[in-house]
Amino acid sequence: MSISSDSGLFTSSESSSVRDTSTSPSSVSSTLPIQLPVPFIPPSLAISQFSDVDTQPRTIDSVFPPVPDDEAVKQVDPQDIGTPDSWVHRDTRMVRLTGKHPFNAEAKLNVLFSKGFLTPSNLFFVRNHGAVPQVDMENAREWKVAIHGLCKNPVTFTIEELQSNFEVITVPVTLVCAGNRRKEQNVVQKSLGFSWGAAGLSTALFTGVRLADVLDHVKPSRGAKHVVFEGSDPLPNGPYGTRLEPDHGFPLRLVVPGQIGGRSVKWLKRIELSPIESQHHLHFHDNKVLPMPIGPDRARAEMEWWYDPSAIACPDHGEIVEVQPEGVYTLRGYAYTGGGRRITRVEVSINDGDTWELAEIEYPEDAFRSVAFSDSVYGDLDLTDNDQCYCWSFWLLKVPLWSLRVSSSICVRAMDESLALQPRNMYWNATGMMNNWWFRVCIHVIEDGRLQFEHPTLAGTQNGGWMQRLKDQGKDPSKPLFSTSVSDTAETNIGAPAPAPSVSMISPEVNQKFTIDELRAHANSENPWFVVCGQVYDATTYLNEHPGGPQSIILLAGEDATEDFMAIHSSDAKRKLAEYHIGALVGEIKESIAFDDSSSSAFLQSNRWKAVTLQTVTDVSKDSKVFRFVLDHQERDLGLPIGQHVYVRLRRKVNGRTDLGELIQRAYTPISKKNDRGFIDMLVNIGARIYYPNEQFPLGGRMTLGFAELTVGDTIELKGPIGHFVWLGNGMASLHGNPRRIRQIGMICGGSGITPILQVLRGIFIDTANNDTDVWVVDINRGVEDILCRDELDELAKAHRSRLSLRYSLTGKSVAKDWNQSLGRLNARMMQEYLPPPSADGLICICGPPSMERMAKDHLVGMGWDGASQIIIF
Repeated sequence: MSISSDSGLFTSSESSSVRDTSTSPSSVSSTLPIQLPVPFIPPSLAISQFSDVDTQPRTIDSVFPPVPDDEAVKQVDPQDIGTPDSWVHRDTRMVRLTGKHPFNAEAKLNVLFSKGFLTPSNLFFVRNHGAVPQVDMENAREWKVAIHGLCKNPVTFTIEELQSNFEVITVPVTLVCAGNRRKEQNVVQKSLGFSWGAAGLSTALFTGVRLADVLDHVKPSRGAKHVVFEGSDPLPNGPYGTRLEPDHGFPLRLVVPGQIGGRSVKWLKRIELSPIESQHHLHFHDNKVLPMPIGPDRARAEMEWWYDPSAIACPDHGEIVEVQPEGVYTLRGYAYTGGGRRITRVEVSINDGDTWELAEIEYPEDAFRSVAFSDSVYGDLDLTDNDQCYCWSFWLLKVPLWSLRVSSSICVRAMDESLALQPRNMYWNATGMMNNWWFRVCIHVIEDGRLQFEHPTLAGTQNGGWMQRLKDQGKDPSKPLFSTSVSDTAETNIGAPAPAPSVSMISPEVNQKFTIDELRAHANSENPWFVVCGQVYDATTYLNEHPGGPQSIILLAGEDATEDFMAIHSSDAKRKLAEYHIGALVGEIKESIAFDDSSSSAFLQSNRWKAVTLQTVTDVSKDSKVFRFVLDHQERDLGLPIGQHVYVRLRRKVNGRTDLGELIQRAYTPISKKNDRGFIDMLVNIGARIYYPNEQFPLGGRMTLGFAELTVGDTIELKGPIGHFVWLGNGMASLHGNPRRIRQIGMICGGSGITPILQVLRGIFIDTANNDTDVWVVDINRGVEDILCRDELDELAKAHRSRLSLRYSLTGKSVAKDWNQSLGRLNARMMQEYLPPPSADGLICICGPPSMERMAKDHLVGMGWDGASQIIIF
């Protein structure tokens, strides 16, 4: 983590604080001898626990921007009743962005801006991942932070000890959520994050001690390169808000000026000096700006500095102005940057960037540089020798109303002292972070020549904004073109956008019609046709490009695929479908295939979903479980060839009900044996935290979570078999329908990727007619306890030691000293040593994380294997 010299551990912010009524100054001076309780009491807790405590803000020198005098919130918001936060007092004016819980909220922009430089604590933006830790006054007095790791003097401090051992300072800081203005990106294309508006920032005076002083006290050792911070909540590295109300980290938090809000850890309990950066999941999968054209599974690069966002607060969204002949309108807004740099220029254009006018900039933060202030409790508020800027600035520009009358929009951009300039175009990224393109306000001329203004978006789920309006009209909101025509209505309805049109999945130039028989003639793997919503599509040229593999399309060849396609495909996929549209279907597809449901027939059908019922759930490791589902007959054969998979479909539960949930599906390889009857066993990793909702993946691993929600007696649906590889037996395999003899087969797997590998191993070694196929297996896992199906693998290796080479490798940090297998991730040396060399009758099978599969295939091709005909990725 990059630490500023002004980074510190702070016990309160002075946007609203508690005044001790036991002493009262007769006059305000540069030093106020008023002793507050330690730790400072949040106003909301003071109201509920101390009837005689004054919750009005403490007065500071009049040369500084005034501290807001908003009253503390005195009751619980009805929306929090019944949630884990039902004890927290919150302002009902806050716009909730993620429903009732967890609480993520911002003020309306006009309300925030109207409060001035310092933000009232009850209007300070909030970013929570879960429930707020409930800390009462007794807990707060005993609160401790441990500083340890690579240092000579590890120590634990109470808040009172921090205050007595180090210089206490107060500094003004603007905190900004990295997702500020994300809703604009979400209108263009949905990102991984929820919809912050333009008020995901706030400013306060923070009182505390310098982190640098604390680190100097513990004497970092050689090799300490990183400082890791943890809070008392389960997700310490998430992006949080400020003001030490419960929502903002009471009683102690870290504040890192000039960095995104996510760096200022709340409810601080532990500081570790470490040779490596934080290994917390969210440190790697949160607050990162991914390259525009790729998704989350690609390389990531964290933005070290902020860009220079700015926004227009006046005119407000929906504001209406009368145009006077000599009238003047004062445009106002904010601008901020990062890294301690100063905003040096704000430019405004009313002709979409053709020409720009310089705005006047106000720096309220500079008032804190004009005089040093000292206080017995708040310590030194002294920026007289500090020229770094950690707060927002305000800008204004007076323009004639007639010029707005002939304009279609107002644009603003800012520049900092490093000459970093806000760009014209949006840099969309999968996490929706760091949105900083020009802020534009659309101007509508309505009845009687009045002007009405429209902002790009409104925070959260609020309707309104020109971006959604343009998108609903089929236009690209990332490349706005505003009309200057006069509206026919008395007032433009900018608060309720028109219903978005459904995505078109057809080509308007296509008008051919096909019969059911013509469709059925393409129920094959060579040139498969299928139907979605009554339209016919030819998937022949798309088979090898399909992310789900060709088999999932071939399964539906000649059939109506509407239900399957609409359940799992995005808007982009639906638009792409139009490229393969060849005509409309005449007539209605009816189930014309006679299904044999007798107990002697195979259960699986390639073009029919069939239900199975969950009978048992068995733990096989700390993260993995085996789910056993019973078929419809006790003696029913599943009908799954060795090496192939089943499609699984289920509905997520909503409040315990499956009829309301999302329909999801994906392919699985069961671990039940070929001769098992009446059931199917599926091995699923559901314990790993990466599958649960997080900032990068707000929905988590949807199928994994679907399995985790299942209880005995629930049903799912199966279809199949699918796959392009089959082990036929007697040393023969089929690849894409072409049989071939295999004498050497290498297998690579990771984690639950063992399932298809195990099926093929069973097929090879249970077959008594096959004695000349040799097998090499490399199995990669984090720890010994993560090796799935190890007993069976070891038994196979022992029984067939002349033909089966089994090699394990562990990637975890804690490995027993007596471990005699490999260590580390899969690499070229490991593959050369523990896999067969390329040969004409050889084959390699791989199943594991996509990154491992890609790396392995690339190295194997380099070693001489044919990537198309000799490498199978399950």
